[in-house]
Amino acid sequence: MAGTAAPDLDEVTAIDVAPPTSWQTVVWNDPVNLMSYVVHVFRTYFGFDAATAHRLMLAVHHDGHAVVARGPREVMEAHAHAMHDYGLWATVREDPR
Repeated sequence: MAGTAAPDLDEVTAIDVAPPTSWQTVVWNDPVNLMSYVVHVFRTYFGFDAATAHRLMLAVHHDGHAVVARGPREVMEAHAHAMHDYGLWATVREDPR
């Protein structure tokens, strides 16, 4: 390899490594589904105990939405799709934490 310069080993290379991004599945309030049905969906799909499912349902009802799951984007998208299959309004957003 004649004519190839050797790399400067003293050179500092800055590499920004972002931490893994976490995402959220958010369930939103709607005027259609009964509160008991939302609790049923949360218990059936996510496996929440009765108290957790009820607390999340009340957050949806009173605050307009609740974060029901956090994790990798693909998993959160699957959860949102499942919520749509149950007739609930859900979206995915980047976790601000």
